[in-house]
Amino acid sequence: MDDLSTNPLTIAFPSKGRLKEQAEAWLAECGFKLEAVGGARGYRAAIAGLPGAQVQLLSASDIASAVDDGEVHLGLTGEDLLRERGEDLDNRVMLLRALGFGRADLIVAAPQSWIDVDVMADLDEVAAAYLARTGRRLRVATKYMSQTRAFFAKHGIADYRIVESSGATEGAPATGAAELVVDITTTGATLAANSLKIISDGVILKSQAQLAASLTASWTSAQLGLVRRLLSVVEAKSRARGLATVIWPAEQDQTAQEASEVFVGRGAARRANGLLVSSRDLFDLSSALAESGVGPMTVTRPDYVFEATCPAADALVQAVMGH
Repeated sequence: MDDLSTNPLTIAFPSKGRLKEQAEAWLAECGFKLEAVGGARGYRAAIAGLPGAQVQLLSASDIASAVDDGEVHLGLTGEDLLRERGEDLDNRVMLLRALGFGRADLIVAAPQSWIDVDVMADLDEVAAAYLARTGRRLRVATKYMSQTRAFFAKHGIADYRIVESSGATEGAPATGAAELVVDITTTGATLAANSLKIISDGVILKSQAQLAASLTASWTSAQLGLVRRLLSVVEAKSRARGLATVIWPAEQDQTAQEASEVFVGRGAARRANGLLVSSRDLFDLSSALAESGVGPMTVTRPDYVFEATCPAADALVQAVMGH
């Protein structure tokens, strides 16, 4: 039965920390509200404005697993955690939208004392020399084993071994547990505090929070329709941030249309006695209208700008149907 009341759209959201705060703020900015079910300490929630959606509150790493395994339809988590699920992730998960928060870089770092090591090619030489001198491979401490192996293979580095990190990865060289680290960083301050430097071409991934859809989950047309509603609102909100509506007097409409024709060529859209224009063109448009004697003009900022189509939703439907 294709009924959201008995077969809801399941969405996994972060259960704690800074990512949870940012996710809730993003949702609220789009016009939705996350409401706890069963008390503030519960692990279920609903989204006001999106009936038919059931929210599970999970850790960021568990969200990545749940989306990949098809246990939920949608999940909001870091791209670094999703990519750690394997190189073939795109066959199982679709990244619907980068959200602009939760930014961090997954990087390769070496001791600052290694003054002759600046690029990955230098690490290859050091690894070979270390193996020849000690009979042991360089140790790389990381929680990101899959992406580390893929990145090192891409750079042709084979003389190393991974030491799985369960604690503060950046401290591994200082304690003698490893020579190198692969870890997430936002400012690099913690790495510097541990006398580490980022290899100049050692940025594995520039990560941020992603809204991701599972391609292995079981989907109904009603669930896909609800995702379309969510994505349409999200995209409309994002689109509105870069636009403004300029309105001019009705009796000056012909003159204003002629003066603003060049902006229509740049993508602005006609409105009744006005123009929906990119914010970056707003002052140029007002000047062009004023020079033509049009005025007074008023400017408003739209909350949402909806389009007839939703490319992200269309892509998801196509991927689900072909999976």
